[in-house]
Amino acid sequence: SAAMAMRLVPMRLMPRAMSIILTGVSVASVCAAPIGAYVGDIWGWRASFKVAAIVSAVALLVQLVTIPPLPPIEVRRFRSPLDVAKNPAMKVAVLVVLLVASGHFASFAYIRAFLESVPALDKKSIPLVFLAFGTAGVFGNLAGAFLTKHSLKAVAALPPLLIAVAAVSLLTMGASALTSAIAVAVWGFAFGAVPVGLQTWMVLRAAPKQAESAGVLMVIAFQVAIAAGTTFGGLLVDHTGIASVFLYSAVATFLAVLTVFLLGQNRNS
Repeated sequence: SAAMAMRLVPMRLMPRAMSIILTGVSVASVCAAPIGAYVGDIWGWRASFKVAAIVSAVALLVQLVTIPPLPPIEVRRFRSPLDVAKNPAMKVAVLVVLLVASGHFASFAYIRAFLESVPALDKKSIPLVFLAFGTAGVFGNLAGAFLTKHSLKAVAALPPLLIAVAAVSLLTMGASALTSAIAVAVWGFAFGAVPVGLQTWMVLRAAPKQAESAGVLMVIAFQVAIAAGTTFGGLLVDHTGIASVFLYSAVATFLAVLTVFLLGQNRNS
């Protein structure tokens, strides 16, 4: 999305464009599940898939009509993402992505189990906490775009720092239902800012002349981190208990913060 955004708008509007794109993702994530459940309850589960197919077709049609042709600006090869990965600044950015995404996804699947077992929230309260998580993520996108205008380094470091604080809060004060709910909402706010911050940081700072390859590399790093984080999180829960995944999330995201400040480039910070 960063590579496309910088082709569609002037560079000074890049943060706002990224925020609009990713806010759409967050709003869809918040709304899709309850809408799908509502449609399924009324017309059956197959209707949900039919509605999703229709909406997807409309989205594709809108893209075909509104987005101008965007021929590649790079000579792309299969090895292009590997070539851009040789850039020292890109290596730092990829490391940050791996730490943040693995730290988030190691624990995310177990937040519900944590809320059920530690603060012992009931089944009616837990969906509201996740609604707060998703809603906060929308505002996190907007905050990430605002912060990008002022400091690329801050927008890359502050979201993982907030995730680390939220994870530590769950570990140390998670028995309180209110504290747990606030920590999860803060987590959602922080993770909502992660795509805006990291994509903008990678494209504008690490590889501004290789945006398309940098975007591909970020997607690869994100997917690897999701797989590694969820696998490692499952192993931790199986062998050491649910608290250990939140400890890992806190450590991984805090290491990401240190990486940004200690290894990130100083220019345009």
